Amino acid sequence: MADIIDTKIVSRNDAINQVQYWHEHQDGSVTLETKQDITAIAEANQMVRNTFDERANWKGDMHRVASIPMSIYYDLKAKGILDDPAAMKKWLNDPDNVVFRTRPGKV
Repeated sequence: MADIIDTKIVSRNDAINQVQYWHEHQDGSVTLETKQDITAIAEANQMVRNTFDERANWKGDMHRVASIPMSIYYDLKAKGILDDPAAMKKWLNDPDNVVFRTRPGKV
């Protein structure tokens, strides 16, 4: 994005710490960029994960295993991961995504 000639804020959502930017490039193309500060979500997830009783079982149909920021939710949706249970499971179990997990263990 080195050829940006103009940047404007398109939207700001302080409730989820998200800002969208419109970048105009020298060649006339534009880029929509979404930035979200996920610090509060990551810290809350870690607190819940650290206080979870690992001896708790996985019985039942519903378990909260993650809290995912909206910007990442939409990215997962666009990539088709959100609508593919196997891909979503793989994403949730990926060690790189542990910051979004609220429960230890394997999904």
